[in-house]
Amino acid sequence: FHGIISREQADEILAGVEGAYILRESQRQPGCYTLALRFGNQTLNYRLFYDGKHFVGEKRFESIHDLVTDGLITLYIETKASEYISKMTTNPIYEHIGYATLLREKVSRRLSRTRNESRKASVTSEENTPVEKITSLVRRAALTQNDNHFNYEKAHNFKVHTFRGPHWCEYCANFMWGLIAQGVRCSDCGLNVHKQCSKYVPNDCQPDLKRIKRVYCCDLTTLVKAHNTQRPMVVDSCIREIEARGLKSEGLYRVSGFTEHIEDVKMAFDRDGDKADISASIYPDINIIAGALKLYFRDLPIPVITYDTYSKFIEAAKISNPDERLEAIHEVLMLLPAAHYETLRYLMIHLKKVFFFYFFNFMNAENLGIVFGPTLMRPPEDSTLATLNDMRYQKLIVQILIENEDVLF
Repeated sequence: FHGIISREQADEILAGVEGAYILRESQRQPGCYTLALRFGNQTLNYRLFYDGKHFVGEKRFESIHDLVTDGLITLYIETKASEYISKMTTNPIYEHIGYATLLREKVSRRLSRTRNESRKASVTSEENTPVEKITSLVRRAALTQNDNHFNYEKAHNFKVHTFRGPHWCEYCANFMWGLIAQGVRCSDCGLNVHKQCSKYVPNDCQPDLKRIKRVYCCDLTTLVKAHNTQRPMVVDSCIREIEARGLKSEGLYRVSGFTEHIEDVKMAFDRDGDKADISASIYPDINIIAGALKLYFRDLPIPVITYDTYSKFIEAAKISNPDERLEAIHEVLMLLPAAHYETLRYLMIHLKKVFFFYFFNFMNAENLGIVFGPTLMRPPEDSTLATLNDMRYQKLIVQILIENEDVLF
């Protein structure tokens, strides 16, 4: 650290020593620090920041030395191979082959075996082969062979990742460079790619069950693709149980079950998945199952009626002409992601059955709309005022969906 010195002084100190660096305090802005780094026969100056770790860009480092090491690697690669880097995504193996070149032989055996075996809903790893060594693209290629697979589109959930040892991009098959944070990894399926390659990867993520740690609070599309089902198994299981023994229950969905019992059901699904026991012998009060279903919808990170479509639904609800309003709602329904649409359709069929038993349960479409409006749709911005203003339209949307389920879906 050289205290307050000028750019010119820093340049003199570093002159002729490739890869050398110093830290200096800015003359123009005392209290601000600059990393001066010698590369390519010139001194490069970067504004230096610290928030517990050192950084000049998005990568964080424990030490300045590590930051400089990573920077030199990146500068060297981008300078010496700029033309090659620009062409990396033009002929990706991802589109043509479906696996990284280093694993070609292993993948070929895997795909050959998958085609010859009876079709299965899930892909199992080879005997004595660690699952970590099989690229996520193998799962993608194998699952496309499965007729029972529900091909809902899902974007990859990429997060910056630090790879230990040499690693290759599963999109372009080129080396990932850098000391840390060399690329990104999909936290749902494990796909590893360059950050720049992630922009070109199709929305074909097939989540790995080993990466999905829970059922509640999990993205709806992620859950159904991981379990290879049309709808979340929570929805199917709860609705099946409610229709078997609860349609005549007075105040169904309006009367609350005991919170601790509802939490027990939640933990059972998170722990056991579709094998969770929610039968009458364990939970005789059907309101517990109804409460668990509502809690599942409330806990979704993206509501069944998504944030992207929320305002369009609200605007449709404000249309005064009933026919035009119905047409507008139908158009917005078509904008929902496939898994969300299918879940909403199945729920509305169920709620219409609940409505048919109104004589016993006293739950008409309007009452169900009051219950499920805020549960199925939430405004994108966390605004109490917006929520209060929209509540009547939320109720109306669900009411219309129930009453016109046969027309809208």
